[in-house]
Amino acid sequence: MPNVGAPVNMPMNVLLGKPPKMHHDVKSVAHTIKPIDLTGVDLQKSAIAVLSHPTVASKRFLITIGDRTVGGLTHRDQMVGPWQVPVADCAVTLADYQGFAGEAMSMGERTPLAAVNAAASGRMAVAEAITNLLAAPIELPRVKLSANWMAACGEPGQDAALYETVKAVGMELCPALGVSIPVGKDSLSMRTVWTEEAESKKVTSPVSLIVSAFATLTDVRGTLTPELNSAEADTTLILIDLGKGQMRMGGSILAQSLELEDGTVPDLDDPIDLVNLVSAINALRAQGQVLAYHDRSDGGLFATACEMAFAGHVGVSLNIDMLLVEGDGISDSRMDTGDSKNWAAQVGLRHAKSKHSRRCSTKSWVSSSRLLLPHAMR
Repeated sequence: MPNVGAPVNMPMNVLLGKPPKMHHDVKSVAHTIKPIDLTGVDLQKSAIAVLSHPTVASKRFLITIGDRTVGGLTHRDQMVGPWQVPVADCAVTLADYQGFAGEAMSMGERTPLAAVNAAASGRMAVAEAITNLLAAPIELPRVKLSANWMAACGEPGQDAALYETVKAVGMELCPALGVSIPVGKDSLSMRTVWTEEAESKKVTSPVSLIVSAFATLTDVRGTLTPELNSAEADTTLILIDLGKGQMRMGGSILAQSLELEDGTVPDLDDPIDLVNLVSAINALRAQGQVLAYHDRSDGGLFATACEMAFAGHVGVSLNIDMLLVEGDGISDSRMDTGDSKNWAAQVGLRHAKSKHSRRCSTKSWVSSSRLLLPHAMR
């Protein structure tokens, strides 16, 4: 029935014509996943290699080429703390000059994982964007995503990998999280072909999903940073490991720096864990128990702790005994339980309130959640 009130009322086939439906017969390429072998890896060399990797290292050379606060409405830029270390999780701006309402923006991408598991890389990109955005006091239903899809369509397995990733993100994950993707774009010819010394060469990119996340805020003042506060006499770092100790190191910066292509990649196994994480962090934030926040960095837990320490110019004592074994640990350890790797969030809490916080947070998202409680000191 025609809509009389519509300024434009035209059938889509009149506007776009009647193009033939396109059908693609694509096939997936199976990957043989071998356990990652870190035997004999030098700890100090690996630590320096991870921190020096372009993905983890400082982006100051990009940030300082322009004015970060033009307009006077920037609440949170890339630089954190009095020493201006570029480790902020998200950007936050004010809506006007009078109030405290504003907007938060972040990004997420896990392209290296797509070489092994394209669908997992898409889920992790969304998860990274949301855990970055969680530094601000967001409400998950208000989050909107923009998806930038890139793939080398026509290459063996890439069309199927793109379909699997779009299905995993657009039809499964986002509906489960209650967030939408109203906008996006695609580039589907991610390959380069050239001739060198009469030999034809080609480089193709795996499926890449770059997610931009946006949310409006009623009050920007609840935004947290990774800066560890040296003025606090006694604080505790808590690792919220939503990977539940599976230690999936495939595609990590450590694996890349060691040129290892093996290993199972991390994944968002249960969207409800992420939903509950947002609720738990916001509950603790409202109680004033959270001093600092940082999502799991590309360099893993080690790089995350380093970035938090760099921002606050403090030392961090990490007891990792119980990342490796289950038990009571050494007598002077403050660690309760712990697991390793996968995407997660780190939260700095007042040590005096941490027992109550752990009861609140673990009950809120998953009863088997593991917490890492190393002592933070000057």
